[in-house]
Amino acid sequence: MTARRLRAIARLTFRNPASLVYLGLVAATAVFVTADTLFVTHEDASFAGVWLFLLSAPTIFAFFIGGDLFGVAMAESAWFLYVALPLSVLIQSFALGWFVRLLRDASPRHAHPQGA
Repeated sequence: MTARRLRAIARLTFRNPASLVYLGLVAATAVFVTADTLFVTHEDASFAGVWLFLLSAPTIFAFFIGGDLFGVAMAESAWFLYVALPLSVLIQSFALGWFVRLLRDASPRHAHPQGA
């Protein structure tokens, strides 16, 4: 990959307003889940982590299906989750940026006469 292509991918993933809102929502949720896990005592298990999975769906489920193809032990390991979750969030952030660019480029352009 060339440096130009990498910059374009980074721009679509991190410098797009829709992608930034999505990444901010994921970061805020991750802070909430971390605070809930570390500082709040529960009688039962907390379902706060489910929000991260909902925000990273559907790509996280594709990672889990792919992990099951390599073996259940790998898909159920903690390191697999810690790799699959950020990757799925980044893939979705890139997809949001690409979709916004696609919509912006497909919008109708109004012709302006040169002498007017």
